[in-house]
Amino acid sequence: MSTVAVIDYGMGNLHSIGKALQHADPQNRVLVTSDPEQLRQADRVVFPGVGSIRDCMVALRDLGLIPLLAELSANKPFLGICLGMQALLETSEENDGVACLGLLPGRVVKFSSDLEDGSGQVLKIPHMGWNRVHQTGNHPLWEGIAQDSRFYFVHSYYAQPQNSAHIAATSDYPEPFTVALAKDNLFAVQFHPEKSQSAGLTLLANFLQWNP
Repeated sequence: MSTVAVIDYGMGNLHSIGKALQHADPQNRVLVTSDPEQLRQADRVVFPGVGSIRDCMVALRDLGLIPLLAELSANKPFLGICLGMQALLETSEENDGVACLGLLPGRVVKFSSDLEDGSGQVLKIPHMGWNRVHQTGNHPLWEGIAQDSRFYFVHSYYAQPQNSAHIAATSDYPEPFTVALAKDNLFAVQFHPEKSQSAGLTLLANFLQWNP
């Protein structure tokens, strides 16, 4: 039995993510922890997050997890979710500008407040609800997920990666924006797979079988 560790730094839907991972593949052991040795010993790591990027970085720093995240993301299958995706980039506009982990080149920016759909209706911020996800290429985590499947989002900021080769999927609101990043053994998504029904569970099951 392999172990998937969900990083517990006080900011994430830990119960929902843990339950979804267990449902996606009951053969895996799900461990919610902030213990460095338990994280190192896990076969796979999930980095979730909700809330503000400033609080996220403070919590990671206080727990001494920042160097460990670089180590884990380089050495084993690693999945970032929502704020856990944004934190992987270099900087975020949120909270008047915050330095992030810098594990991927790029920045996090806020949706404009004057976005309109094709009929002139103002789009709400945060971007909340179901949206189509357009896969930009083949990746093992997309296996069995139809192109333009809907996933569940809740966010006001989004990733702008510096390297377009790292973009694994986009959505429209109303223009295309990045919703998934991939590099080597690292994969990260802006949406919440644990809230995205069958498509989300398929992605999590794929991650639990992924051996990059």
